[in-house]
Amino acid sequence: MQILDLDQVNKLILRKHHLTQDSKIEDIIQITEDICGLHSTDLKTSYLSLFARTNRFKKLSLEVELYEKKNLARIRGMRRTLFIESKDWIPIIYTATFNLNEKNLEKYMDFHKVSLRKYQEISENILKILQGRELSAAEIRKELNSTSNIPAIIHVMCNHGLLIRGKPIKDWKDRRNNYALFNDYFPGLDLNKLNEKEAIEMLVEKYIKAYGPVTETDISWWTGLTKTKIKDVLKSIELQLNKVKISTIQAPFIIAKEDLNILNNKLFTGKSSLILLPELDPYPMGYKNRDRYIDPKNYNKIFDRSGNITATIFLDGIAIGVWDTEEKPKPLVKFHLFQSIENDLHNVLYSQMKEIGQFFFDEKVDIKECESMTPLTKRTAGGFMTPLKNC
Repeated sequence: MQILDLDQVNKLILRKHHLTQDSKIEDIIQITEDICGLHSTDLKTSYLSLFARTNRFKKLSLEVELYEKKNLARIRGMRRTLFIESKDWIPIIYTATFNLNEKNLEKYMDFHKVSLRKYQEISENILKILQGRELSAAEIRKELNSTSNIPAIIHVMCNHGLLIRGKPIKDWKDRRNNYALFNDYFPGLDLNKLNEKEAIEMLVEKYIKAYGPVTETDISWWTGLTKTKIKDVLKSIELQLNKVKISTIQAPFIIAKEDLNILNNKLFTGKSSLILLPELDPYPMGYKNRDRYIDPKNYNKIFDRSGNITATIFLDGIAIGVWDTEEKPKPLVKFHLFQSIENDLHNVLYSQMKEIGQFFFDEKVDIKECESMTPLTKRTAGGFMTPLKNC
């Protein structure tokens, strides 16, 4: 079994994720497809993930594709998590992950005290109310004049492909959004054109190409699918794959043959790649085993107890620090490094901090280096969103 160099593997994946200077592109639909979707539990993450992968990203670019051209959509997919996916990939993601979302539906409805009869009744009324327009959950509740748990019903309707998450109520930082009919956004788009087996096979192939080399555990964790289903898919596409090992890591890995050919025929050299990624960015969240990009002694500084990654600084694919923003009393970008870096890289880091601060706050920001931080595993839930709080 061939042993691959970890540094070369990381550099290959950074290029596939458009995270090196020479791999950045302006086509945000292509970026979204190349990395199997933009993580979007918090919509801000999607904006910042695109900011890291393009040279001239504007917030309006994503908004146009989501809400005007409707080439992208925010849907629930892998691990029952929200992702922004391209229109072409919506049916694939929907079918491959549908049973994940349905698995706990009864418990979800019971927890939110919504009976099946009540869901059917209210969902039919919501479909009538939203004909040709978008409304927030609060506006929908007002029109229904109902005391039922409308957000829970909307949640299920989105999972069933009846509704789509539309524009945020206020701006790109607002976690609340409006809702529209799925068919108003995507008339004629057949969510059921594939069977589950076909959809899962396409999704796993795409993931291996985007994130490989990966382990079977990585695939199962990232998709949320059982290892039995993953093993069946891998058997059906085994002629497209090779098994390899990576230096310093014990587990056997799977890689697409075309990627192995690239690693065997090209040596990745050039300038160091220093990048700032937001919390829950697809690149670091793509793996169950994170040994490839983090020193175990720093794990608790970038991951919380639930496995959520904070906003992280990467150097050639290795996590070397975290960063954070602070709005008051004045816009500020903060960072903490796990190790010392050369002066020229320090200057690059400051420059990138200023750029991302300008993007985030729409004004110039101050930069602050924090000498220490509290491990995220010692913080309360949600601490990964503000890793350098009180610094």
